Amino acid sequence: MSALTYSIVSAILALTILYGLHLLSNVKTAVRGNILCALAMTAAILITMYKDQAFASPVLWLAIACGMAFGLFLSNTVKMIQMPQMVAFLHGLGGGAAAAVGLIILLDIGAQNAFERISACLALATGMITIAGSFIAAGKLHQLLPQKPLILPSHSTLVIAILAVMCAASLLHTAAPETLPLSAIFLILVTGTAFGIIVTMRVGGADMPITISLLNAFGGTSAGIAGFAVGDPLLVAIGGIIASSGYMLTRTMCRAMNRKLLSILLGESSVVLGKGEPPAGQGTPSLGNPCTGTESPCPPTSSGNDSAVWLRSAKKVIIVPGYGMALAQAQHKVKQLADLLEGRGTSVSYAVHPVAGRMPGHMNVLLAEANVDYEQLLEMDVVNPMFPEADLVLVVGANDVVNPAAMEAEGTPIYGMPILRADQAKHVIVCNYDDKPGYAGVGNTLYKRDGVILLQGDASDTLTTIITALTTNTPNEGQGSSAPLQGSQRDSVPLAAGGISDNDASSWLTSAKKVIIVPGYGMALAQAQYKVKQLADLLEGRGTSVSYAVHPVAGRMPGHMNVLLAEANVDYEHLLEMDVVNPMFPEADLVLVVGANDVVNPAAMEAEGTPIYGMPILRADQAKHVIVCNYDDKPGYAGVENTLYKRDGVILLQGDAANTLDRLIAMVPAAEKAI
Repeated sequence: MSALTYSIVSAILALTILYGLHLLSNVKTAVRGNILCALAMTAAILITMYKDQAFASPVLWLAIACGMAFGLFLSNTVKMIQMPQMVAFLHGLGGGAAAAVGLIILLDIGAQNAFERISACLALATGMITIAGSFIAAGKLHQLLPQKPLILPSHSTLVIAILAVMCAASLLHTAAPETLPLSAIFLILVTGTAFGIIVTMRVGGADMPITISLLNAFGGTSAGIAGFAVGDPLLVAIGGIIASSGYMLTRTMCRAMNRKLLSILLGESSVVLGKGEPPAGQGTPSLGNPCTGTESPCPPTSSGNDSAVWLRSAKKVIIVPGYGMALAQAQHKVKQLADLLEGRGTSVSYAVHPVAGRMPGHMNVLLAEANVDYEQLLEMDVVNPMFPEADLVLVVGANDVVNPAAMEAEGTPIYGMPILRADQAKHVIVCNYDDKPGYAGVGNTLYKRDGVILLQGDASDTLTTIITALTTNTPNEGQGSSAPLQGSQRDSVPLAAGGISDNDASSWLTSAKKVIIVPGYGMALAQAQYKVKQLADLLEGRGTSVSYAVHPVAGRMPGHMNVLLAEANVDYEHLLEMDVVNPMFPEADLVLVVGANDVVNPAAMEAEGTPIYGMPILRADQAKHVIVCNYDDKPGYAGVENTLYKRDGVILLQGDAANTLDRLIAMVPAAEKAI
């Protein structure tokens, strides 16, 4: 392949990747953009191998196979909550590859001119900075290393000295490669590693989004410089794309946090230290804990009833997610609460601060995972004018990004930082783990303001408390025709006309020691697997044994129910196949059928000549009690009436499974779930 042809192909692939990145900016086209970028990168690898006539290299194919296997392993094992450290780790691998290219050129191949030598030196230096800094960042994010800043004595002076030695060694090897060549290369390697470690160890949680985006830029820079060293325009172009996008993102992050990049690189702490404390100490925030004084103390942790009153009367609600939501994996509970509010006619929006979480877009990804509509995720400049009109703001695991001290406390790290103006709303509910300062070390004065309720504890638990209080006090509101009917009542009373109270269902749920849940396609349609898991967690918290009975043909494809329940973090060991679970039904105190019909229909053993006669079914009818959460009482896809509905000891809750499960969740007394 000629140099001109390769350059043209490189330009086409680079433009393709840029277009793919453009598609990533819109959630509706993001998947297509991701696939397009992946295909372009695959083409880039194959074209480069063709140009270099490397298809016959078994070592190269083995390396590609190992890389693919490792990537597939990570994609299937890394959880969404671990994505920030995953991104940092992958940045590090990219920087390490660029450093390896530079080192091989300097030690083995040998650069032909000064330009190639300086390019190889810079590739080695920036690559080592990237891999060392990224691995430290990943370790801090994964809590393998302390998340607090580690500030060494004379930190700024030390950083400048390391940079000076790195530059001097690079210039020495470029100008006089025969003078102490190995020593100069060794100095570049060591100083690059030391710079990456020292700078990143100094960074605390408040600056982590900036660090992640900066390391992304460094990874692209090192790749682009390595492209210059080996004379590969495609590597230069792709490295340049990564570097420029990373630096643009870094600039956006710095502006959003009111931080200067040079201050971070020179080791200026983002945490307020008390007077007389050494720089390496943990420090005591100058504003302290706003809730420890006797004047205007913070509101006490509430049971959630007051919160429910506010939520019930609110017409406009804004939800502010933060890293605490990510740690608690509470995004599904947030979506559940939002669905309840929207079902009552409440307008719900989400306010996403640019630096919420541990990487840019962290909150967007988590909320998208919980099926939150992307159109509801509002950026700071759009949502801030909406706060004064909001009846309620729900803060879930966010701290610094809603701290009014950013406008009041001069001299603190967050002073001047743009924040989400939650303090302007009529009421605020804060679901944070405690009332301590955030990563910036500045006490949150929002907690002391009137009209604020602070619910301390794990965000998942506090949201459950709110949801329970909201649904318990209005059990029949908005439920439509989902009133339960038992046994022979359905012979004389139309299903949509009402029926018995919730007392029987509540009694069965709270007294059951062995519960089996049967999921079906109705659960999938209602996206109710998270509520199934929530109810199961409540029951297990009371000492109830909960299992899941999965019929081989439940859903629309083999394994459909398994995948949905695994998405809701149901333990795979609890998913029992038909031959295992059927003997367990006679001993079950309660069976909960969620959106399943034909697979539990006793007519399969009774109605000769029907399509399902002789079909093996889950023997839910043998349990002591059965609660069925189905949309209606009509026959399933086989067209055969379900005789289970008319049996004694069976309650039918009609309606969307998500709504009927909300009713069941409300029936489990919140005060007893911690027993």
